[in-house]
Amino acid sequence: MANLPAEQLGSAPIGKLLVQQAVPASIGILVMSLNVLVDSIFVGNWIGSIAIAAINVVLPVSFFIGALGMAIGIGGSSIISRALGAENKAKAVKTFGNQITLTLLVTIAMVSLGLYFVDTLIPAFGGKGSIFAPAKIYYTIVLYGIPLLALNMMGSSVIRAEGKPKFAMIAMIVPSISNLFLDYLFINVLNWGMHGAAWATTISYLACCTYVTYFFLSKNSELRLTLKCFLLDLPIIKEIGSLGFVTLARQATTSVVYLLMNNILFNLGGEAMVAVYAIIGRMLMFALFPVFGVTQGFLPIAGYNYGAKHFIRVRESINTAIKYAAILATVVFLGLFIFPSEIASLFLSSKADLPASELAINSYVLEHIPTAMRWVFAASPIIALQLIGAAYFQAIGKAIPALLLTLTRQGFFFIPLILVLPGYFGELGVWISFAIADLMATIVTGLYLRREMKRTLLTDG
Repeated sequence: MANLPAEQLGSAPIGKLLVQQAVPASIGILVMSLNVLVDSIFVGNWIGSIAIAAINVVLPVSFFIGALGMAIGIGGSSIISRALGAENKAKAVKTFGNQITLTLLVTIAMVSLGLYFVDTLIPAFGGKGSIFAPAKIYYTIVLYGIPLLALNMMGSSVIRAEGKPKFAMIAMIVPSISNLFLDYLFINVLNWGMHGAAWATTISYLACCTYVTYFFLSKNSELRLTLKCFLLDLPIIKEIGSLGFVTLARQATTSVVYLLMNNILFNLGGEAMVAVYAIIGRMLMFALFPVFGVTQGFLPIAGYNYGAKHFIRVRESINTAIKYAAILATVVFLGLFIFPSEIASLFLSSKADLPASELAINSYVLEHIPTAMRWVFAASPIIALQLIGAAYFQAIGKAIPALLLTLTRQGFFFIPLILVLPGYFGELGVWISFAIADLMATIVTGLYLRREMKRTLLTDG
């Protein structure tokens, strides 16, 4: 879990490096995911299952704007990793300054648009009926903190690119702990309801931004910014944009999926069915944290060694990352397959004085969750290949294949499937679409990655 000088990414053993990079990333993602999970448990138990559905409606919009920071962060970090590998620190520093400026300009503009169209966006994403009012409360407050979330996502990617995974892990832990503490204070103690949940989230973004700022101003960072670094440089912006667009496209597609899913499921089963998907969505964020951690840990290793033309090490990092991630994904799959009802029950209130409508929703959720959970995660053991394969092309700066492989699962396969299969199989058609899309995307990615490795990674440059 040590923080390494960047040059060790090109010399230390790959297995050891991947563990050192992936463990902190996994812990950070775990804590962040636990934050989302426990936050949902608190909201479900202290406010109600409709409140969980309301937050699920808001997430696509807020996460899409926040993902602008992630896109700029990952796109710029690919440049930084390769620049450090090529011993071009000046370019790395200039890239980081441009990332900060670009993140602020883009996210503030998007937040302004998001607030202006609030009454249109919430119903469009499934915030209908009794879901609309709590969703609007949460959305309006959280959106003010989204530029901070974007800066946090961008900064964490740069910290990992510097070979400092421990600090990136702490940057993910700080908002999670803050949010859970504030959730308890604002919702359970002060009884602020949805206002409390929203303010807890927004203030946690501020806490994280404070820590990230501290890191880059301290001696822990190798990137020393000057004022001229913040002036936008068109070639760097183009490179950040082309690589970052991969991440942005993935998140945009995810937002479209939420929009379609919330509306399709609302038409199939009303608010109760949206609540089922809200729980599934939380598990999609949480359960695969070790796989996402390996993917995050893999990026700077592949990028640095590709920049240094150590192609044999790049090949080894791909194979090792896929192996580690596949083992972890299989363990996750077994847990979800065996205990779906027990997991779902954590999100539902067990108070004795629940109204009849709340009891009916809870009963519906427990009845429908097992089938949904098992189908949604059915292909989990094989998705490591798809995730690592797409991440590889992003790490080495090949934007087009990275974009196409990233969009393969949700854009090319999943969205068409959920538009067609529910018409034939109803609710089941929605859930089996996940497994079919995962399988097809993994096959395509595996074939493309195998061809690329044979072409470019047989000998060092």
